[in-house]
Amino acid sequence: MNSITLYLTTVMIWGSTFYAIKFQLGMVDPLVSVAYRFLLAGLLLLAFCRLTGMRLSFSRREHLFMLLQGLCLFGINYWLMYQSTAHLTSGLIALTFSTIVMMNIVNGALFLGQPVRKEVVIGGLLGLLGIMLVFQPAEGSFDFSGPQFQALLIVLLGTYCASLGNICSARNQRSQLPVIQTNAFGMSYGGLAMLVIALLSDKPLVFDTGLPYLASLAYLTLFGSIVAFGCYLTLVGRIGADRAAYATLIFPIVALQISTWLEGYQWSPEGLVGIALVLLGNLIILVSPQQLRQWHRRWLARSC
Repeated sequence: MNSITLYLTTVMIWGSTFYAIKFQLGMVDPLVSVAYRFLLAGLLLLAFCRLTGMRLSFSRREHLFMLLQGLCLFGINYWLMYQSTAHLTSGLIALTFSTIVMMNIVNGALFLGQPVRKEVVIGGLLGLLGIMLVFQPAEGSFDFSGPQFQALLIVLLGTYCASLGNICSARNQRSQLPVIQTNAFGMSYGGLAMLVIALLSDKPLVFDTGLPYLASLAYLTLFGSIVAFGCYLTLVGRIGADRAAYATLIFPIVALQISTWLEGYQWSPEGLVGIALVLLGNLIILVSPQQLRQWHRRWLARSC
């Protein structure tokens, strides 16, 4: 896939997972659901690697960095996000998670020595402003006291864990570790870690055999985990964690559209302005000035 296809696939799948995750919350504890999801995804990917003859032999040091990526990106991040759903709306969680764009810029500079490009900062700020306008009703009803504020801090911590996972993935790809095998081991490690925490926390290892839970688990495992993370982390390796993370500013828009169809969400004028800002920021962050000049010249040539 080219980068645009990878980007669109990531956005469309992750945008739809907001609705799918709702069916994972119920009789099964969120920590256990996260363990099920990533253990299943990791085992399926490992089986795929084995059947297709992909290399599965790595050094202890390489496994250590896969473990680190798994803990941050396929374990702790989702555990914290799932915990917050009882007190925050999905819109506010998406808004908070979109701060990963700025976190990736800072962490990329700190840990990988990546330059902070001004177009990424400008585009990211425009996108964040747009997301704030889209979710203005959620912000207006937010109570900065009690469980809601604690949940907000938990989401921010989970987002930072995800950012560190992005940096780990970028580091692993720089070290020539293949994305599919890295994801296979990382998801397995992340799911196993969540299972161990669940056992130590005396969480009941129950399983919901109802169709909504099984269908959502299958979708989140195959598409939300295996396909989407494969596309996204390939983007991280190609264009950097800062630019790839801009997908997190777009998939909330997809989630809102699904909510419009299935949950009766009503768009506001502020929301439409917010979408325009997100798309503008997207253009700034993904398209280089040279490409814009080329498009402008082509447009002028066709007009003449």
